[in-house]
Amino acid sequence: MSKAKQSEAHHEELIAGLLDQIRIIFESSEQPMYLYLDDTHKVANARFAKMLGYDTPEELQRLDVPWIDAFVAEESADQLVGSYTRAMEERVGSSFAITWKRKDGKRLRTNVILVPISYKGQDMALHFVTPIKE
Repeated sequence: MSKAKQSEAHHEELIAGLLDQIRIIFESSEQPMYLYLDDTHKVANARFAKMLGYDTPEELQRLDVPWIDAFVAEESADQLVGSYTRAMEERVGSSFAITWKRKDGKRLRTNVILVPISYKGQDMALHFVTPIKE
């Protein structure tokens, strides 16, 4: 097996393992949530998928475009990337506003709480999302 395929399998294993550890929170939380390692290795709960207009998290997962391009409004991209970078480099959580792009083209303003989380030595980010009622 090539190193790239080994790395891919390892990352999939990490996401699945951490998701297994937090499954009760992930599935029962009233908040939309997602766990993010990179654009290939991420998983959302059903509430997050529905918030963005998708029927299931799997439908959202099948999209083969970078997460930022697919779901984050351009004016919010730097905020999300910067917060993720700080979480990975400095291991700090943050709270900030993000505008998402829904499947139907509409925009949705939210507040996001991003926390760094580590599993078997791999840092990832867990995001809790709250739509802003307007």
